[in-house]
Amino acid sequence: MSDLLSIREASQWATNYLDKKVTTSNISYLIQYGRVPRIGENGTTQIKKSDLIDYYKKNNRTKEERWKEQLGQDLNWILSFSEYKESETTKHVHRLHPYKGKFIPQLVEYFLDDHIDKFKKEVFFQKGQTVLDPFCGSGTTLVQSNELGVNAVGIDISAFNSLISNVKVLRYDLGDIRIVVNNITKKLIEFLSSKKNTEFEKALSDELKLFNNKYFPSPEFKYKVRSKEIDDKIYGPEKADEFLPGYKSLLKKYNIQLSQKSNEGFLNKWFIQEIRDEIDFVFEEIKQIKNPTTKRIISIILSRTIRSSRATTHADLGTLVEPQTTTYYCKKHGKICKPSFSIFNWWLRYAKDTIKRIKQFDELRTKMNNNLFKENEKLQKVT
Repeated sequence: MSDLLSIREASQWATNYLDKKVTTSNISYLIQYGRVPRIGENGTTQIKKSDLIDYYKKNNRTKEERWKEQLGQDLNWILSFSEYKESETTKHVHRLHPYKGKFIPQLVEYFLDDHIDKFKKEVFFQKGQTVLDPFCGSGTTLVQSNELGVNAVGIDISAFNSLISNVKVLRYDLGDIRIVVNNITKKLIEFLSSKKNTEFEKALSDELKLFNNKYFPSPEFKYKVRSKEIDDKIYGPEKADEFLPGYKSLLKKYNIQLSQKSNEGFLNKWFIQEIRDEIDFVFEEIKQIKNPTTKRIISIILSRTIRSSRATTHADLGTLVEPQTTTYYCKKHGKICKPSFSIFNWWLRYAKDTIKRIKQFDELRTKMNNNLFKENEKLQKVT
């Protein structure tokens, strides 16, 4: 075989070389994030087998080996759940809304069921029994208990935690949710038609694409950063400053208002005025929803949208150090990025994703007779 491999050939070769499954997505990740250099352009992407060998020789120690070296050989590696993909640890309704500090559903399954570790000596709950989670957070225990046929009671002091936990285990009229989402979306489009922020954001995105393709070509730029051919701590901010005059020119052209009259309070500090106006508009529409369960789930969609629309960098979503209202060099993505100037795309994305996740959970949740299910609903209600 030639030293040059296609992505598919590389995945097959790496699977044999490492004696474990290596997918085309795994190889694409290595290319995208600059772990190995790409040869050729899109459609004819190739990589050198020798580059793969060099990479795997340097990075082929398993997570288990690295962690046990730090924490000791008696570490119960089963509880690392390292074999699960991110899509599995955030399956169906578990990702209806971000929540800091939540544990993965597989941890609940470990204690409620024996299918994860067949050598486990004890299973603590059987189908039909009841589990109490006195600090239920975002409801992971409630959801997995339902899926495994175990009743669950959740308690939490936080009103928001109670809301999101209940939202995850409720049953919905998906048709009604779709109708309400479509109606709000149409009204939001009408609301935005009189504003310039969506036109501005498109124009800005077009300019950024041209600029990033020139100065931050992917994945070549990331590879050069990793190989220390480029110091992105210097190069990135320099290019961000170079782009800034064009950004300010677009702000002026489209008359975009970034700051609010007051900088006091969380909403005024972390949301530009244009986004604040859109949030208030959708919030007023949600107040008019008559179906209480639909109203709850739509409010979670808006909350998730609001979180992603804050004036912050992509690397700062969880901590919120300082508001970011200009374009900036984003180390996470290896290019110049921008803050959000409209909630519209986030709203569409999360509405679609929420409906998909509810449907997925409906197909997995425990099937009970009506009387038992009504009782189970009471048990699952967070107080």
